[in-house]
Amino acid sequence: MAHANLLDPPDKRQRVEFSPGFGQRSLLTVDAEEEFDWSQDFRADGYGLDHVRRIAKFQQFCEGLEVSPVYLMDWPIANSEGAQEIIGAAVKAGKAEIGVQLHPWVNPPLEEAVGPGASYAGNLSPELEREKFLRLRDAIETSFGAVPRIYRAGRYGLGPSSSKMLAETGIAIDSSVRARFDYRHDHGPDYSRHPVEPYWTDPDRKLIELPLTTVFWGLLRRQGETLFPLVDSVPWLGGALARLGLLERIALTPEGVSREEALRGIDIALDDGLPIIVLSFHSPSLAPGHTPYVRSEEDLDLLYDWLRAIYTYLDMRDVRPTTVSQIMDAVVV
Repeated sequence: MAHANLLDPPDKRQRVEFSPGFGQRSLLTVDAEEEFDWSQDFRADGYGLDHVRRIAKFQQFCEGLEVSPVYLMDWPIANSEGAQEIIGAAVKAGKAEIGVQLHPWVNPPLEEAVGPGASYAGNLSPELEREKFLRLRDAIETSFGAVPRIYRAGRYGLGPSSSKMLAETGIAIDSSVRARFDYRHDHGPDYSRHPVEPYWTDPDRKLIELPLTTVFWGLLRRQGETLFPLVDSVPWLGGALARLGLLERIALTPEGVSREEALRGIDIALDDGLPIIVLSFHSPSLAPGHTPYVRSEEDLDLLYDWLRAIYTYLDMRDVRPTTVSQIMDAVVV
């Protein structure tokens, strides 16, 4: 079987088609992970899990919206008794789903020298990337009594061997590609020319790539893919273009993106015919003080307000929440 290098933009013929009744949907993904200082060096210890108890309130909030979140869990969360109790109950009740998120610096076997480059799992040797992934997948399955079918590399860190690893180990959907972002400055991958539409990663159609949703907005949005590498290299240029209504990159996350920006982004995505809007954020943002985006209880209230407003608008636009299982059932093979 031939496996694509997920670092390469796909051919347009690889686009995934869905059954006619599927329509346009939204998927809420949560990078369920430990708390660590985002401004400090990577380390295998010294992290926290205090926010896990806050997941119960978030899960209740989602159930009130009739949304089934996908918890993409890394090693500390997979082995947390609190997470097993809260998320496990939701999974058993059919109110949530689980997936795999690999943070290599806290995931055994800890054989690599921890650092920025090694924080992207795809930069590890294929053998070590696979062994870490398998240990995490098995731990999740044991702890939660369900088989994860979706994967996201921590820090969006895919590598040249990731597709083969995922397709051969039972993963049906990868959601590591953060389309229209370039992480080469920090030893990471370049997704600046990847599409936001779901696509097949291999000729045998064993693995789907479901990119996180990011859109370009503004008068120059059709030229965004060409212009944004320049914008990224000139710190003040992005803000100037956005203020003038010429070009803005909008990621659909409550972390650092305002409600108004997100609503504009949703309009662009839907009008462009995107079949699945992928929303995402990090679980430590569910408690103040653990991420740059939520420093206070007021910030946390704004995160919930953001989600409430987004789902109200999606419902108005007749965009229903979906799940990994529903996506797989709707795929035309």
